[in-house]
Amino acid sequence: MQAEPSLAADGGLRRPSITARGLTKVYRTGEVEVHALRGVDLTLFQSELVVLLGPSGSGKSTLLNILGGLDRPTAGQVFFDGEELTAFDESTLTRYRRDYVGFVFQFYNLIPSLTARENVALVTEIAPKPITPEEALGLVGLGERLDHFPAQLSGGEQQRVAIARAIAKQPRILLCDEPTGALDSKSGTIVLEAIQRVNEELGTTTALITHNAIIAEMADRVISFADGHISETRDNPSKRRASEMTW
Repeated sequence: MQAEPSLAADGGLRRPSITARGLTKVYRTGEVEVHALRGVDLTLFQSELVVLLGPSGSGKSTLLNILGGLDRPTAGQVFFDGEELTAFDESTLTRYRRDYVGFVFQFYNLIPSLTARENVALVTEIAPKPITPEEALGLVGLGERLDHFPAQLSGGEQQRVAIARAIAKQPRILLCDEPTGALDSKSGTIVLEAIQRVNEELGTTTALITHNAIIAEMADRVISFADGHISETRDNPSKRRASEMTW
């Protein structure tokens, strides 16, 4: 069942955005079984920024794909706004992804023949309550690069276009899978600053996957994974600005 509100570290009330209970995911290839998730319980609260930390193969991406409606668990339940996401049919799941979830991946997946503005407009044209491409690109610091094509942008700028595209529909949840994995530290810091700004200004519940422990310093909460389990969950009372971190 959906999680109840809980107290944050500062004494404020945290309301659940999405809740997972007993999530198990088993991939089968012939007679071989790979257990990606082993009974994971998790709640993401409204407007928080959570870092999911752990080595490759620990289950982080599988969890994010299930929370985002890209995959289904072998067992367990996911609740969003009191409704069981894992009971949705494909049509309802598609609407959930379209209307409520933004995705940012390691690779930008921009359309080369479209400008930054046009890449973002692909989302705003189908979303029910979008902000404009100009507003979204302004939020990530690209207000002067609207009419540049991906080939005219650096890797960090392309990733910020991808973030703008993800948040232009004003999603309730932003899921980021290794968003700085293909970037150098300078570009990565700028991308993390953009994610932090979106979280704060739009109040978007944000989950960010990384294997880089330093990035956890910017989180409200850090959830560590190992072998398909959550090995540790801790609040971060001394979160830092992305620009203050050295990595």
